Amino acid sequence: MHPRDAGSDPSTRSRRELEDGIQRDFRRDMSYGDYLCLDQLLSAQRPLSDPPQHDELLFIIQHQTSELWLKLMVHELRSARGLLAQDQLGPALKRMARIKHVQHTLTDQWAVLATLTPSEYAEIRPFLATSSGFQSAQYREVEFLLGNKNADMVRVFDHDPVVRAELETLLHEPSLYDEFLRFLARGGYAVPAELLDRDWSQPYRLHPGLVDTIAAVYAAPSEHWGVYESCEELVDIEDNFQQWRFRHLQVVQRTIGQKSGTGGSSGVAFLRRALDLTFFPELFEVRSRIGG
Repeated sequence: MHPRDAGSDPSTRSRRELEDGIQRDFRRDMSYGDYLCLDQLLSAQRPLSDPPQHDELLFIIQHQTSELWLKLMVHELRSARGLLAQDQLGPALKRMARIKHVQHTLTDQWAVLATLTPSEYAEIRPFLATSSGFQSAQYREVEFLLGNKNADMVRVFDHDPVVRAELETLLHEPSLYDEFLRFLARGGYAVPAELLDRDWSQPYRLHPGLVDTIAAVYAAPSEHWGVYESCEELVDIEDNFQQWRFRHLQVVQRTIGQKSGTGGSSGVAFLRRALDLTFFPELFEVRSRIGG
């Protein structure tokens, strides 16, 4: 007999009694559901299929939970960017570490959606009409914050003035990488002047002069440890983002093949082109110089 079972009533071994101090009456006090607004959250899944299709709830929850994680990513990216602008590297790195965990969760979620077979998806696709993940404003915020700026994307949200204004603002603000380069310049690193005062609405382009500076950091990591660690954190974030993109492409390909997307894109072909995009080009280019 296990020691914890000695002298106990066999009928209670599979039941955990509530402790006297556990709160039971929430008529006046805040409950778990109150704090999280679960009434609103759990009533936001509204399948449209007619007749009802069992798998539509999976499709809705997959994308709603992704939007919640994207909300947290935007929150952390904005904070990390602001901290770098204030030369607070340590807290900024903490934000980046959290962002990486969120990215892993988002990527892992594709495995759940991948259980939706082509036949099952075909039953709910007509009810999606022209809605598409391409129209996710928060995803676009993440891309803008990481530096993949594209004014054409803003026009997708002309129907929503509030969202459009937010994206327009982000389009013209420095990205996380832009603030990192400004941080480096304030710390005495040789950052080309044209990278410090440029048109933030344009996507970032590789600058050979900056590769030289980053190469010097990688040549002597112990002498530049904070910057060296920051570079690797940024590489991790981009690598994670590319894994998310690729997993997205895989799930779409196994579900609809080469069909066009619900939002009018070419589908898999459009998603594949995104794999060529990069946020922090010098951090990858420098790898060709390491070790001779």
